[in-house]
Amino acid sequence: MEANSSREIEARNYLEKHRIMELLTYLTSALLFFRPEKPREYLIPILEQLRTAKVSGVAFPFFMDNSNIAAMFQMLDSSNKGSISFIQYKEALKTLGLCTADEVLKDDGHGITCEKFMYEVNKKTQEI
Repeated sequence: MEANSSREIEARNYLEKHRIMELLTYLTSALLFFRPEKPREYLIPILEQLRTAKVSGVAFPFFMDNSNIAAMFQMLDSSNKGSISFIQYKEALKTLGLCTADEVLKDDGHGITCEKFMYEVNKKTQEI
């Protein structure tokens, strides 16, 4: 049992160190957002951009611009209240690969406006 536990811990540490789960979530989100006819061919340039970004220190390529982020917010705000719930916000971040399921985010008790949503998505993208 101990050997399995040790190997699980090593595997988890490896995944965290190299941010593999974030990478896979990012790639999956890109595939689901664009739904290319040839997914493998679509992923190759994204992986090349990621490698170039890492080597050169340029910005991480993100597949959504502010208009896409605003459109996503509008889909979440189906009642046009001008805000979404904290739960919707966190789920959207997880879907975009910008937040893990166990990551703790601060809920200030207020709804998330479109401006705040766009700001946070862009900020978390830069952190990656």
